[in-house]
Amino acid sequence: MELSTDVSAEARDAMNQVLRQAAVIPMADGRVCMVTSSSGKRWVMPKGMIDAGHSAGEAALNEAWEEAGLVGVLSHEPAGSYLYDKYGRTHHVLVYAMNVTEMANDWPERDVRKREWVDPMEAMDRIEEHGLREIIDSVCRVAVEAG
Repeated sequence: MELSTDVSAEARDAMNQVLRQAAVIPMADGRVCMVTSSSGKRWVMPKGMIDAGHSAGEAALNEAWEEAGLVGVLSHEPAGSYLYDKYGRTHHVLVYAMNVTEMANDWPERDVRKREWVDPMEAMDRIEEHGLREIIDSVCRVAVEAG
């Protein structure tokens, strides 16, 4: 019996599908909350996969809670989106602005991540993804102009 190393068309299609994620830019008092990545090596915005049966907004609120211990109100529409590649797969991230209303001292990923409030310029300096930097700039500029 000969084993085939060919990847089926279905497996190829699945591998080529863009993975959908949602992220949140948590804001309060003119500052932005950042968390460390799960490896602890980078500063990021809370972000994760959009699970089946959930909206991007629900995913964003869930990630804000799990990764940063934050509760708040999302913008009605995404502030923007960006693409990035990881492990050979393209990820499409919908990004929401969030007005933080509560900050917990204990949250699900507290032992894995650090949380820090920074000014918007510092947040943009720390973020590696160019598309996300642009969205943070746009969201924070609108927040300052609104007052």
